[in-house]
Amino acid sequence: MKLVVDTNIIIAALIRNSATRRLLLNPELELYLPDYVFCELKRHKDEIINRSGLSEDELYILLYTIMDRITIVSKEDFAEYIPKAWKIMAEIDENDTPFLALAMSFENDGIWSEDDHFKGQNEVKVWKTRDLIDVL
Repeated sequence: MKLVVDTNIIIAALIRNSATRRLLLNPELELYLPDYVFCELKRHKDEIINRSGLSEDELYILLYTIMDRITIVSKEDFAEYIPKAWKIMAEIDENDTPFLALAMSFENDGIWSEDDHFKGQNEVKVWKTRDLIDVL
């Protein structure tokens, strides 16, 4: 199964050892992220450290372990889809435009996100963690 992963999934996996973390490491999933994710993770780094109880070194080790399973896609590879994705996401959550644009740029099974606002678009299927657990 090929999925574009929303940042909230990565953050959840970093904060707590959970089904989300196990799914991120599941070899049955082929996962993709826009390179924009690093900006978001950097912005939330202190919050992740505080909520997880991890040291900064432990956080980076875990992050590298997770990211080793994920294909990071450069903005240039999905740039032609950004205008259409922005039109769709502008009134929903424009910060998620890169995730929708990436999902629109190649054949995949949708976006994995816990954010309900992705349900406000109908371009790609949205998967919750519970959905993936049920399918896998």
